[in-house]
Amino acid sequence: MIGKFLHFCSLHTLVYQQLRGTALSTSLRSLRPHSTAVAMDKVYFRNAQNTEELHITFRYANQELKLDRSFNFCRRMSERVDEALLRIRNNVEKELTKKSKKKLKGAAAVEAPLAVIPNKIVVEFRREGSEEQILGVTFEELLKSSADGLKLRIHDTNFDVLLNQPWIDSVQLPSSILAGFLVYPLKLDLEFASREHSIAEWYRAVKPANGIFNEKVAWERCAEGFIYQTSASDVGHYLKLVIRPGNEQGLLGPATECISKLPVQVGPTDCPFEQRHQYTKQPLSDPNAIRVVSYNLLADLYADGDYARKTLFPYCAADALKIDYRKQLFIKELLGYNADLMCLQEVDLKIFEHDLKHVLHSFTGIMTPKGTCAEGIALFYRTSRFELVKNYVLHLGDNISTLPVFTPLWNRIKSNEQLAKRICERTTTLQLSLLQVKETGRYVLVANTHLYFHPDADHIRLLQIGFSVIFVEHIYKQVIKERNITSQNIGLIFCGDFNSVPECGIYKLMTEQFVGKDFVDWRSNEKEAVEDVELRQPFLMSSACGTPPYTNYTNLFAACLDYIFYQNDCFDLLQSVPLPTLEQLSENEAIPSVKFPSDHVALIADLAFKSC
Repeated sequence: MIGKFLHFCSLHTLVYQQLRGTALSTSLRSLRPHSTAVAMDKVYFRNAQNTEELHITFRYANQELKLDRSFNFCRRMSERVDEALLRIRNNVEKELTKKSKKKLKGAAAVEAPLAVIPNKIVVEFRREGSEEQILGVTFEELLKSSADGLKLRIHDTNFDVLLNQPWIDSVQLPSSILAGFLVYPLKLDLEFASREHSIAEWYRAVKPANGIFNEKVAWERCAEGFIYQTSASDVGHYLKLVIRPGNEQGLLGPATECISKLPVQVGPTDCPFEQRHQYTKQPLSDPNAIRVVSYNLLADLYADGDYARKTLFPYCAADALKIDYRKQLFIKELLGYNADLMCLQEVDLKIFEHDLKHVLHSFTGIMTPKGTCAEGIALFYRTSRFELVKNYVLHLGDNISTLPVFTPLWNRIKSNEQLAKRICERTTTLQLSLLQVKETGRYVLVANTHLYFHPDADHIRLLQIGFSVIFVEHIYKQVIKERNITSQNIGLIFCGDFNSVPECGIYKLMTEQFVGKDFVDWRSNEKEAVEDVELRQPFLMSSACGTPPYTNYTNLFAACLDYIFYQNDCFDLLQSVPLPTLEQLSENEAIPSVKFPSDHVALIADLAFKSC
């Protein structure tokens, strides 16, 4: 389950939750002028296309009756307006009744008349210029032609009905905000609006002595835009994000403001990835060169929970394990590599949707979940350099017994029922993307995977890579034929967390092109031993980062598991960025830590197409 470390912000807006016929307690009197939410003479109707739900929002302020309250209702388009009007009237009267009672300190509530409250509040719909009430029709019929000229009257106040204005359903800021890192909305749900047409501004303030942010607090404007780069001067300040949702027609809806739950904290300094950034200060300028990153981010799915805290990573500070902390580090790390291609593993679906897609704005991302799992693999490619020709997804467990291209290898292992069952139950996925380099017209076939992890499964992983390279070869030949190109104009890059050390069969297959039937991996589980199977693959491949001692470093296990394999007859290796030292990895016993966001380290390599 994705970790629940994300807190809702103090949300000063009329609509934050959708409560049927319930008045929200937020008073707009606490809002500063720059974030005035719903206008007092407007009622907002929102009905998403092809849905039955109709959300009605308004602010009713009556000085005489001492009432200033926002209301939010969820009704149905097929409902008669009479029923909704009755519900609105009941809720307004309920609020008036509450106002007629004043709680005395240390005593029971007593009647304290604040104003003359009418017996019945008049609530009705009318059309502009007409005195006739609108009754006996459904909302669908009411809004069929237009909302123009439609009025809602509540007591002595007339509201203009506005339909489907730009709107913010909810917005959150992360629970951890570190100085020197990026901050942005953790979640932003827009209706009838888009980010690119909305206006966002950041403010900061020190929390008042009474702990209450009210209209007297002086907020200092910091920046505009949805992403804010914090600095040391922000430490100790609370941040406020004010957003006015907008659409492509230039219409702006009511503003929403969101205040962080905690102040900006001091961030880690001298992170090892910042030293690695010295090798990647600028994007590559050579049109034939490609910078590749492969990185297992450590999904929150595996970092959240007692087992992770007490068994897997007991040495890691609890706050540093939280995804709100870790993602700030790996996002800054990824951005500093100035990559062209990023192959990521253990990517939480929510992190992809709410973080990576928006922060890596120079890239296009492709997410491939592992079956029904809440994490998966993702490719990000720099949009200015590549055009996606086609993306292929191979869920190995679902396809190895059915795809014709796999039949020869499948026929050799299917007689071992226990083996066949185990490999077919795995959710291991291969992501294969065909990209065309815009400057040169050449093609790159990028493979990304995360193989099965179990200690007694060397044979399973070797079969998984065997099936994977069969599929890659099939697509490679197909592309050459369909695109009418030569092998000099297409190169293979195969990245991932292979969960396999260099001494095992995967590295041998990828770099030597052959694994014999007597190789030790085939018998990593005697009951599932693979008999009379040998593997070959046609590509001349090298490991761009070699075989470093560690790409994964915990106190339970530390070894080289991650690789960037590249086709060495197609690419030259320009550089591979040095990995962190053992001293750095063990500074806090192991990783993840306050300076390392994952239990793996990123691999970075610069490749260049060979001259034709």
